[in-house]
Order: sequence, then C-alpha cells, then structure tokens
Amino acid sequence: MELPDIESAGADDRVVIVGGGQAGAECAATLRMLGFAGPITILSEEPTHPYSRPPLSKGYLLGDVTSTDLYIRPPATYEDQRVEVRLATRATAIDRDTQTVRTDGPDGVDDVSYDWLVLATGGRARLLPDSGAHAASNVHTLRRLADIDEMRAQFTPGARLAVLGGGYVGLEVAAVARKSGLDVTVVEAGPRVLARVTLPLVSDFYERIHKEHGVDIRTCRFVESVEVGADGRAVAVKLSDGVTLPIDLIVVGIGMKANDELAHDAGLAVDEGVVVDEFCRTTDPRILAVGDCTRHPCAQNGGLRRVESVPNALEQAKVVAAALTGNARPYDAIPWFWSDQYDVKLQVVGLCPSHDEIVVRGSADEGRSFSLFYLKDGAIRAADVVNNPRDFMVAKKLVAMQAEVDTSRLADPATPLRELLVDATAEAPGNGSRDG
Repeated sequence: MELPDIESAGADDRVVIVGGGQAGAECAATLRMLGFAGPITILSEEPTHPYSRPPLSKGYLLGDVTSTDLYIRPPATYEDQRVEVRLATRATAIDRDTQTVRTDGPDGVDDVSYDWLVLATGGRARLLPDSGAHAASNVHTLRRLADIDEMRAQFTPGARLAVLGGGYVGLEVAAVARKSGLDVTVVEAGPRVLARVTLPLVSDFYERIHKEHGVDIRTCRFVESVEVGADGRAVAVKLSDGVTLPIDLIVVGIGMKANDELAHDAGLAVDEGVVVDEFCRTTDPRILAVGDCTRHPCAQNGGLRRVESVPNALEQAKVVAAALTGNARPYDAIPWFWSDQYDVKLQVVGLCPSHDEIVVRGSADEGRSFSLFYLKDGAIRAADVVNNPRDFMVAKKLVAMQAEVDTSRLADPATPLRELLVDATAEAPGNGSRDG
C-alpha cells in the first residue's frame, strides 16, 4: 500500500504529550525506542506517574495490588529516558498559531511550546443527571487512583452497596464487593447487563454467575433520585419502579465521556471524541491524538469508532511514534478487551454489529466456560471467549484473517480450535489453497 507523505519530527523537535495515562506513557517510550532524540514532555493532571487503570476495579480495589504495582514504568525510567513528566499539571488551552499549550500546575500558569502535540487526554466517568448526588462523600465514580482510595475505606463487610450500571466496570466492582462481604445490588437501566457490548446469551451467563454469588440484579430500572442525609452522605436510592433502596455507598458506572474539550476549543474536529485519521492525525497536521479520547477510522467495519481499551491505547501510541519517526503505518488493529469477574475471564476480539450468524462453542447454561463467534457472510468477524485463554489466542487469529470454517466443527468443543486455524490458513490465497 502506498502511504501518503507524512512529515516526521526533526532531530531537535519538541514533542509535548497532554495526558499521563497508558497512551501518553506508551507514546513517549516508543518514541525513544524508535530513536527519537528530541525533548519529550508529558503533562499529567494527576499527582502520580502514569499507572495502569484496569486493575483499579479489580486487584487494587480488592487490596491485592499496591499503588506502586500499578506503575506502567518505574518513575526513574522517565528520567533515564530523558522524558520530562510534569505532574499535577492541567492543560487549559492550545494556541495553534504559536504552537503552545497553556498549563496550570504547581508553579502556576505556564505556556509550553511544542513542535508536535499529542493529545492523550482519555476520558472521564459519566455522572448521574442529579449531579448534586455526586457531592455526597459515599457516592463514587471509578476512573482514577484517588477514586479507589476514597472508595476502599467504605468497602466493609455488611455495607450495602448500590452499583448503578451493569457494564464491565459495574460488574467488576460488584464482584470485588461480594468478595469483600458487601451486600450488593446492581441497577441497570437496560433490559440486561452488558447489553451494549454483547448478546443476551453472554448477559444471561453473567447474570447467573453474579446471582450465584449473591448479587441482586435489577434491570429495566433507572435512578430517579438519591436521598442525601444531613451529614452529607447518601442514604437511599429511589428507583423508577418506586422501590427505595437503603444504602451505605454508591458506585456510579454508567459509562465514560471523552475528554475532547481541549481539542474542541482549539478548533479541531471532534465528534464525541477527537476525530483522527488512520495515522492518528487531527485536522491540524502538527497535532495527533491517541487512546480513549479519539474517534478513528474502523478498518474492520468502516466508519468512525471510539474504543475504550488498553490495547487500543497501546497500538495508537505506536502508530503516532512511528509517524513522528518517519516510519508511518496506518492503524488497522482489531480491537480486543477483557474483563475479570470472580474466577471468570471474558476476552473479546473484534466488533461485528451487523453479524448474520452466531456459533456457540460449549454451553453457557452451565459451567463457566464457553465461546461465542460472530460471523458475517460466512467469515468469523468477532468472538467472545469465556475462561479459555488458549482458544482466545486462536480466535484472535481467526478474526484477523476473517476465516471461513466449517461451523459444525467450530461449534464442537471436541474439535481443537487450532485445527480450524490450520485448515483456514492452508486454504487462504497464496498458501497453496484451492484459490492459489
């Protein structure tokens, strides 16, 4: 494929990265790995060096993981690689004409100049319509280390927890809470948990697993109001069916909003995320964007999409670093995700909203392991794999090659999935197949 002419960074150019999360840290590290020698500055709103977020709702909340365990790289690594990290520093405006970023940090307001700017601003938790409820000291969202630190002190055996939202985060918190001995109720406005990310079969499986662990799941209900006592603590949640739940704490897990205001105010194209091309370039050739904040072309299904996942952040960071070092390549990675709840690991690869066939491998009605394959026009386009990491590694390859397989064998757990991969590879064009 012939790539467009993409300007790369000069040897002395300064790269400024706004955002100290996974995408920002990976971008800086990959730039150094690819030989970029110019100055790199990371502007991070948080007071700690970049850390991994997925364990927040699992191991860190449970107390099995410490804050230092979360570091993506030891803090000393940034100094060794000559990457300046400005902590507790918020980027407040971008001046594209002068190529500067206005910041507000411990030493006051400052203008940071850049030759290349990378927006890795991530996202923030969506709030309840009754925003006043979030002023209560026992109403929590889950996005940052500080959020979990506040929450953990209230995770005591016997406490009554209402989890608002039945997505990945809400269910992960519910699982940790049950392990910690809390009384848990999950409230989901939709007809089932995980409704936005999977099919009813998988939703039913997870509802069964959570109910087996004592979680009360209430679907088709939303929060009408949160009652706050005189001491500033929430004491009850009133639901749309008229039921009032007495509570000791609330976790709000109703999704995430992209932090695209900085880009919007700078005149860049945004659409519930910073719009970028397949090389992660914004509408300003000197500004790129990566990670949860981006809306980018979908190589698999067409159109634009926004993906909230660590693999997406890592891959986009590599694409940006490659572009800036003269090794431009388009972002075409197939998205994948995972979720850990109790002893159950869900791994998902691919997105196929317009599938026309479903193949189930194993049983979701009993036990704790099965797989679900999404097909379109006879080709495997996506898969949900529960508690089978070996099959998931094969499923990723089948999805990547959009393999066409014998669906009766695909549905048979006695047929090793790798056999189907071998057959599909042999039949692929250029491999001595019937099409060769």
